[in-house]
Amino acid sequence: MDELLRQRIRGCAVGAAVGDALGMPLEFGPARPADRLVREMQRGRLPAGTFTDDTEMALALAESLLACHPLDPADLARRFAAWYGTHPPDVGNQTRLVLSRVASGEPWAKAVAAVQARNPGSAGNGSVMRCWPVALAYRNDYGGLVAASRLQSEVTHPHAECVAGSAFINSVIFFLLQGASPDFAVSESIARLKHELPPPLVETIEAAPRQHRSGLSNSGWVRHTVQSAVWGLLTTDSFEEAVIQVANLGDDADTAASVAGALAGAAYGLDAIPRPWRDTLTGESAWPPRRTWRAVDLMALADALSALAPDSEETD
Repeated sequence: MDELLRQRIRGCAVGAAVGDALGMPLEFGPARPADRLVREMQRGRLPAGTFTDDTEMALALAESLLACHPLDPADLARRFAAWYGTHPPDVGNQTRLVLSRVASGEPWAKAVAAVQARNPGSAGNGSVMRCWPVALAYRNDYGGLVAASRLQSEVTHPHAECVAGSAFINSVIFFLLQGASPDFAVSESIARLKHELPPPLVETIEAAPRQHRSGLSNSGWVRHTVQSAVWGLLTTDSFEEAVIQVANLGDDADTAASVAGALAGAAYGLDAIPRPWRDTLTGESAWPPRRTWRAVDLMALADALSALAPDSEETD
């Protein structure tokens, strides 16, 4: 593996967690004025530099992929339920409703079908926020990447926009890891997935770079999260600016900045992530065996995930 590819792979993992931590103190707040943007890690409901449930769920997905490749949804659901059993403080409604049923012994497919039937329009960002480990584990297998991205979403978020949004974000990462420009990675992903992306989601993505920051809702709706992350990627030219701009949109700031961080990390590589941010970054996986994660641990995780995809030509 060449060093540039390794940098992008590690940048994706560390970038997602850094974006999450940068957005954490800005979550649920209003968009910051353009001349007063938060540009450093700050304390919020957690100490400065601490990632949230977004990265915790991504770590559970990563560990499932390392244990079961190709992705096993039953194993993934069990790991998510174990995480939920640690009583994380910030869990989305859809995730909570599904995992509470799985934790009580209900099979994941039955649990998610029952929850979605009660609220068929539920289209939160809970599966898009965690999807990046799939992109690393399937970095040489586009078809497998799309299928696994969809499947990991279906475990908790089966709405068409959630499933397609996860496939789209990981498709963009796929092309960025190959060294494609952000513009090409986004346009090529739309073209490749044109039969899977719901038209309203395509329209939202295509409109992203033309949006003024005041026009971005940045809510917990998957469509808004994808738009904000694409906006950050396409309207800036560095990792730092991409995540700063998205985190300062407020509302669901940690999630949108985490997705933007995964994209920008894949685009610009690990060294583009400011060293103070990497040095401050921390978090925990609360399920057994409980452990603390720092940037170096995420780098090792990225290496392990990428090793699941041996260096070879892309397959479709």
